[in-house]
Amino acid sequence: MNIGEVAKVSGINSKMVRHYESIGLIPKAFRAESGYRVYSESDAHILKFVKKARNLGFPLQDIKKLVSLWRNKSRASSQVKALAMHHLKDMETKIQELQAMVSTLKHLTKNCHGDNRPDCPILTGLED
Repeated sequence: MNIGEVAKVSGINSKMVRHYESIGLIPKAFRAESGYRVYSESDAHILKFVKKARNLGFPLQDIKKLVSLWRNKSRASSQVKALAMHHLKDMETKIQELQAMVSTLKHLTKNCHGDNRPDCPILTGLED
C-alpha cells in the first residue's frame, strides 16, 4: 500500500503516518525503487491500533509502550493493566479539574448581572 492507501485504511492522515514512522511508532516503511513508501497490512493494523489508543486519550509515549506490549506475545497482562490504570487515574484527575473549573465558571456567571454596569464578578474572580 502507498501512504494514501494506508492512511485511508487506518483512518490516520498521511502526515500523521509519516510522523508515527519518524518517531518509531511504526516500523520504517519499505521504499520502492521510485522512492515512495510502501506499507504492509501489518503497518495498517498497527496504525488502527494507534488510532484507537489515541481515541482513548493515551499519550504517544504510552502508545509506544502499548504497541510494544501488543506485539510481544510473551508479555504479562499486568504490564498492560498498570499502564491503562495509570492513564485512567490521570483522566479522572483531569475530569475533577474540569468539574472544578465548570463549578467556578457557573458561580461567576451566575453572580454577574450581565448589564450595562461596569462591575463584573467574572473579572473580579479572575483578578483574585
